[in-house]
Amino acid sequence: MKRPRCLSGVVVWSLLLATLAVVPAAALAQTQSGRADAPAGQMTWAVHFSLAPTFFDPAETPGIITPFLVLYALHDALVKPMPGKPQAGSLAESWTVSPDGLVYEFVLRQGVKFHNGDALTAEDVKFSFERYRGAGATIMKARVAAVEIVDPLRVRFRLKRPWADFMTFFGTPATGAAWIVPKKYLEKVGDEGFKKAPVGAGPYKFVSFAPGIELLLEANEQYWRKAPSVKRLVFKSVPDEATRLAMLKRSEADVAYSIRGALAEEIRKTPGLTLKATGGAFTEWIVIIDQWDPKSPWADRRVRLAANLAIDRQAINDAEYLGLAKATGSIIPSAFDFAWPAPPYPYDPQRAKQLLAAAGYPNGFDAGVISADFVYVSIAETVANYLQAVGIRIKVQPLERAAMIKGNQEKKLKNLYRAGSAAFGNAATRIEAFVLTDGMYAYGGYPDIDGLFREQAAEPDRKKREAILHRIQQLMHDKAIFAPLFEPAFINGYGPRVAESGLGLISYHGYSAPYEDVKLKAR
Repeated sequence: MKRPRCLSGVVVWSLLLATLAVVPAAALAQTQSGRADAPAGQMTWAVHFSLAPTFFDPAETPGIITPFLVLYALHDALVKPMPGKPQAGSLAESWTVSPDGLVYEFVLRQGVKFHNGDALTAEDVKFSFERYRGAGATIMKARVAAVEIVDPLRVRFRLKRPWADFMTFFGTPATGAAWIVPKKYLEKVGDEGFKKAPVGAGPYKFVSFAPGIELLLEANEQYWRKAPSVKRLVFKSVPDEATRLAMLKRSEADVAYSIRGALAEEIRKTPGLTLKATGGAFTEWIVIIDQWDPKSPWADRRVRLAANLAIDRQAINDAEYLGLAKATGSIIPSAFDFAWPAPPYPYDPQRAKQLLAAAGYPNGFDAGVISADFVYVSIAETVANYLQAVGIRIKVQPLERAAMIKGNQEKKLKNLYRAGSAAFGNAATRIEAFVLTDGMYAYGGYPDIDGLFREQAAEPDRKKREAILHRIQQLMHDKAIFAPLFEPAFINGYGPRVAESGLGLISYHGYSAPYEDVKLKAR
């Protein structure tokens, strides 16, 4: 049998040149770039609030869904929700848990680079966790004994004791603790410099930001999962709902967020526009801040119960959400793990007036203000009208979203405020942020609930733990700590150029994501 002869280098080079001479230009481009089509076009979102630099930094994630509108584009996480997976490995290609539940070890994906060219390593993971100061930071850092670098691509989280909720707090948008930033770059530019020019490992790179106007991002063609289809993403801050709709109609925006009521109905009726409701992790409610002031009328449970009975939730649902929302008696989404099916408070204004009289307020009282970000002012106004109808006199105070989040975290809001969260998690993550005495958004608390929360966190038996969490939710309902409103339908619209909006691809995520999956129609 003859052995094949080796071709000389000259012959091989000649053959290669001859081959390239007949390769079509498009095929050559595919050979050079590794893909047939480079990112192309521009997709524009009309965003319902003013974007702020704080949303560019995962370390400041406030336990609500708002910053993830940006994080899913600029940054990436060890683990995060993705289509079909509530916890998908991203920067971590795998992870393991020790038999005793004390050690979580993550294996990082090889070859991942941040937008500035720095390679992702375990140092960045350790740095990002230790730097994290957002929602859930207190409870996580109290339970994590150490973050250990095993080697450049392996990192180990060692817990002080087993904690069944570690991955729920760490690997879902309940917090931003698993979202990784480049250590060297951040140490060089500092926190404020990072907000001005953020560098991440996500599918899009930062180009520019005009506060109150727009954020411009450009495709990261080296993104590990796949190169994005759209070249540029533009997020325009458009707080006025009618203006967002007008932009959608004029094709000045491809996706418009948060369109409600008659304007949402207009999307349904307009040829070429598509109405898309998302939700699942979204609840909204009224926080009664003054209940922890013993001199306030709100310290009396009867007054808080009266407020709940004064609100016609179904009427608000029909007017604001086209009837697509669901009235609720809880701040915890019904689809969450360990959720207790709290009965909604009925609409009973006569009973509300009786309770106020029994509490010593037959003529009602002045309740100060109810704060709301500009997007939800109409709901706060409607709630205020219902409260005033039974004698609880209150004024509406509109705020920019970033200012409201900051004021809330610093415990500077007064009287009442309209709250909402669409951050994924479970009953425990929502209780930790909004109900516990030392929660990020709590203005006070109840010792019995705090004690039960500590008990459930240490309980290894799932059924027993569920019973404790149900008991906490029953106490929240019995004490009328909040005035729960809805599990809203987050209603959005998109235009005729859009092939894939990204809306609804990730369960329980309200915004477009993942951004590398959004597509424009071919022209």
